[in-house]
Amino acid sequence: MRATLSFTALSLLAGAASAQSVDLGIELPRLNVAEYHKPYVAVWISEPDHSVVANLAVWYQLDDGPEGHGEDWLKDIRQWWRRTGRNLEMPVDGVSSPTRGPGEYTLSFSSDDDRLRNLEAGSYVLHIEAAREVGGREMISIPFEWGEDVEANFSESGSEELGGVSLSIRP
Repeated sequence: MRATLSFTALSLLAGAASAQSVDLGIELPRLNVAEYHKPYVAVWISEPDHSVVANLAVWYQLDDGPEGHGEDWLKDIRQWWRRTGRNLEMPVDGVSSPTRGPGEYTLSFSSDDDRLRNLEAGSYVLHIEAAREVGGREMISIPFEWGEDVEANFSESGSEELGGVSLSIRP
């Protein structure tokens, strides 16, 4: 199963509108472990100084379970939690969704998405962080340029909790 996180963002550059297409593929690998729990995953964009400009997705246990309320464990997505998660009131409409098992996933955003509407031309970093109970933590960060004529392709591979991650930006 192959999936891609896709969104088109509207950005206002010097008074002129421009649109870009962004595709992000995220793989959660199948792990051969005795006790498997679906990972909590956060996807966000920051400035190079780590200030958060957009939360794109947070996958976590939305309902109470045997381990307690899912929000109690969001702090295990450590970098996301420290940068922005602790300041959010969960669930966040359009951002929060249930955890997912092994596979590759698709998320779509439109050009009128409030999370990306004001993304101005410049340098940014896309972060994907995963944490799993009785498992590990892993984060992949991909620096990218955002602008009217930017076209780029990136790919990274995780080593434990994340598999392949690919980012494509097209004007």
